[in-house]
Amino acid sequence: MTAIPVPVTRHRALPSALADADLVPLAKMGDEPAIRAIVQRHNQRLFRTARAVIRNDAEAEDVVQASYIKAFTNLAAFRGEAELSTWLTRIALNEALGRVRARRNTTGLEEIDMQATLAGGEVVQFPSSLSATDPETELSRSQARQLLEQAVDELPDDFRAIFVLRDVEGMSTDEAASYLGIRPETAKTRLHRARRLMRQSIEKRLSGAFSALFPFDGARCAFMADRVIAALARTP
Repeated sequence: MTAIPVPVTRHRALPSALADADLVPLAKMGDEPAIRAIVQRHNQRLFRTARAVIRNDAEAEDVVQASYIKAFTNLAAFRGEAELSTWLTRIALNEALGRVRARRNTTGLEEIDMQATLAGGEVVQFPSSLSATDPETELSRSQARQLLEQAVDELPDDFRAIFVLRDVEGMSTDEAASYLGIRPETAKTRLHRARRLMRQSIEKRLSGAFSALFPFDGARCAFMADRVIAALARTP
């Protein structure tokens, strides 16, 4: 008796489970699930990068959307020589800096007064989570995040950018310096001074929660994917 061959059904892996290298070819063909997966995967970093420059949530979201549109309409130019996250972050950073330059004349990054007298002792390294040593006086996590975000916003532009890329996004000094177009030594100096300024702005008991700064997740993250898909549909 001859066995009857049974066709094998191959299931396509969920886009969220695919690596960027696998998603890019699909996105180049206009595959919507792949585009959504890329957007949702990189929203947080792009938003934080734009927010560090713009200091406004709504405008930072516009920067992120514009960056995705530029990226996806020019995806054929992406050769994979760098990580997709690196390529996207550079686009977002350039978009944000371009808007700042267009909005007002700003002092160049290399011209900032690095000799300002700063009070305070040693640089404080902030851990990634709050330490609730005194439950009766410890502020809630959301309150701590709000205070930290305000302190970050008060930093000078060049200090804020390096601080977010290094201490919030966790980039290496060399990587952050490359994004900002400065020397690693300059990046280290600015980061040192940014940390000292932050130390003056917050109490020692609020040492942490940087991983929760400027959240861009949940429905907000999904909505960005909707905006990008809709905008791409209108793009010739």
